[in-house]
Order: sequence, then C-alpha cells, then structure tokens
Amino acid sequence: MSDVRRVRRLDDVPPIGVDTMGALADAAADPEILRLENLDTDLRPPEAALAATRRSIDDDDANSYLPFLGQRRLREAVVRHLERLSGQIYHTEQECIVTAGGLNGCMVTLNALLNPGDEVIVTDPTYVGMLNRIRIAGGVPVQVPFHWDGAQWRLEPDQLAAAVTTRTRAFFLMSPSMPSGGLLGTTDWQAVARLCETHDLWLVYNAAMERILYDGHPYHHPASLPGMRHRTITVGSVSKEYRMIGWRVGWVVGPAAVMREIGLVSISDVVVPVGIAQAAAAAALTAADDDLRAAVATWESRRDMILRELEGLPVRSPAGGWSLLFDAAALGMTGAEASRRLFEVGRIAATPMDNWGVVHGADCVRFVFSNEPVTRLQGIGERVRRSFGL
Repeated sequence: MSDVRRVRRLDDVPPIGVDTMGALADAAADPEILRLENLDTDLRPPEAALAATRRSIDDDDANSYLPFLGQRRLREAVVRHLERLSGQIYHTEQECIVTAGGLNGCMVTLNALLNPGDEVIVTDPTYVGMLNRIRIAGGVPVQVPFHWDGAQWRLEPDQLAAAVTTRTRAFFLMSPSMPSGGLLGTTDWQAVARLCETHDLWLVYNAAMERILYDGHPYHHPASLPGMRHRTITVGSVSKEYRMIGWRVGWVVGPAAVMREIGLVSISDVVVPVGIAQAAAAAALTAADDDLRAAVATWESRRDMILRELEGLPVRSPAGGWSLLFDAAALGMTGAEASRRLFEVGRIAATPMDNWGVVHGADCVRFVFSNEPVTRLQGIGERVRRSFGL
C-alpha cells in the first residue's frame, strides 16, 4: 500500500494537545490527578433541560433529520435569547440556524465566508481548534496579542488596526476569550466596530462563554453597537453556560443574506444536530437565569481558590471563562516542560499552549478550573511548587 499523501490544506494544521494530555490522564487511572486539561465541568445541566431530554426520547419527531436547520421551537428560543442580550430583533427562519455545537457553528460560518487566502483576525492566545478551523476553511489566522498589565489582559486598539490588510475578511473573537479569560469591554468592541465599518469586515462572535464573567464585570454584546447588527454573526451554544457539553447543540444568528450561505454549508455538513437534544436546549434557554448565576458563582470560587493557592507564582487571572494561564517562561522553562513536571510530580493534568499563540503560546500552560471542586483544588499550590522545586 502506498503512503497516504496529506492534502495541502492540512499542512499548517497542528495538533491541539488537549487530547494527548487527556489520554495520558485517562491511562494513568489515578483518582488523585487533578483534571485541569480539558474544558469539562462537573456541574449538572439545568433540571428543565434534563427533563426535556427524557421526554424527547419518546417523541418520534425528535428521531428525524427534519427540519434540516433546526426545530422551530429552539430557533424561536435562540432569537428571543439574542434579542434579550443584544437588543436586536432577528427573524426566526431567515436569520437563525441550529448547529451540532458551537464549534460546528464556527466551522460552517467560516466555510461560508472565506476564500482561500482570506485573513481572519483573532487574539493571541486563541484555542488552536478555532485557529485550525480558519485554516481548514482556507483562511489565514492573524493573531493580535493580549497584553498582561499586571492585573488583567488587555488588547491594544492600535495593534488591532495594524493587523487589518487588504486580505482581511473578518474578525473571529470570543469574550471572555479562551484560554486566557481576557475580556473585551465596550472600548474594545467599539474599536472592532470602527474597523469593521471602515474596511467592510465581518465579525464572527463566539458567544460560548459570554456571560461567564467574574469580579462584577458588565456584559456586552457587539451586535448592540451602532451599525454592527448587519456585520455580526453570533455563534452560541448550550455547552458552557448551561453545562450541556454532551448535547452538542449550538446556533448561528446573523443577517439573512449571509445566513442563507451558512445554512447551505450547514446542511451540506452535519445536516442537523441530535433531535433529542434540541428540546432540551430550548428548555435551557427559556429557563430563569438563577441557574446560570449559581454556576458562575461556583466557577468564580474555584478560580479564586487557585489564585490564592498560587499567589506569588506567574499565574494570570481571568476575567471570565473556565481557564487561566500559567507563564512557564517566568520559571525558565517551556509550557511543554512545565506540563510534564506538573503531571509527573504534582499529579496535575494541564495542557501546554503549543500552537495556541505566537506571543502567549509555547511558554504557557492552561489550567481549567471548571471541573474540579474547591475541596480538591485545596493544596494545588503545594503540588505546583513541588513540581518546580520551589
């Protein structure tokens, strides 16, 4: 048999690293290992979603390919959700589709927007799985670095503007960003909006964690800014805020003309997400926000525990999301070396950031704090210091 010849569009698509670290932790079968390598959470989904899932098992309409772009009840729930968050009104059938999770929504959107060689502006760092989706769609990711000012991550408007070229097609942004937890505030979104208007660009907004915010930070939706409704494509899901990772339900909402193209790509890809899961997603979106607030408070307490335990070490506090970064370079090593020591000595599974950024990439390790309770996180400081001989 001849060797398999790799297609050219995969030449610049690196591994993500999370799967490798997860496999090591699984193979060790050691309950003492802290599982900080993957975006999972032990918090249960909303009870309304669980009940709707059980009912859907006996619903014959849920065992169908139709409707290809998502069940109407869920699409109605999504556009109401977006209206509440952004103040913008969207048409249920013309401006909203349902996808097999948020990252599938990102993939079909990028495939509908990009020609080969089109540039897409993202932050540094950004989850390599999102960078790879740009590459597989034929695009070129252009990373603009966050800057750590000693207390929080910040973007520089001048650097955002300098990243725009004649080949730029879109911004692809997430707030809070993943893996850094960096937050885009009003000033950041206004800078993005000006650039979109000046250069006729799209904003693909990954809203997966948009309300997982800490320290009292206010919420902003970029489509609420003047002129941005017709330039913003919002990609959301129930995976993070509603803890429904295994349900694999997301959505894409945007202007009708581009949604026709995105819908065509979506039908040509997964066709439709799990039917049984769609009623559950609708139930989650229409439930009260008390459940989300309680989950955010729990995750914030876990973040705070790690920050207290690692006080004095080069850890970067996130303003939101499920993860934070540890600067291994400050201790004179690479992220890969730090990850190895954490695993072998400290019994901590944490993913190195190779390929996630140019500035904040190979020198960093990501700690995910959404999947371990504070009772297990107690003592992590001693584990980390022992790993590095501190």
